Amino acid sequence: MGKNNISELTNEQLLIEKKKLKKSEFISALMIGFLASIVVIGIVSSIISNNIIVIIPLLFPIYFIYKLISNSKKNNELKIILKERNLN
Repeated sequence: MGKNNISELTNEQLLIEKKKLKKSEFISALMIGFLASIVVIGIVSSIISNNIIVIIPLLFPIYFIYKLISNSKKNNELKIILKERNLN
């Protein structure tokens, strides 16, 4: 959805987008939790085994966590429009 496209939606379409937003937020929260647990387990195992090289592959889950968080910030415009139209 582009910036102009969201503001032009009707109330019914905004409510449909709100349902999609709730689902995507829930899935994102699950993925962030899963990836964060991978990072924590990897750090603990690298400390226990005294092997620092193990930390390098942990950069991938950290990158995916960053992308999920930045993607969730893009949905703030939809939330603002929902508040403006009192569709909470």
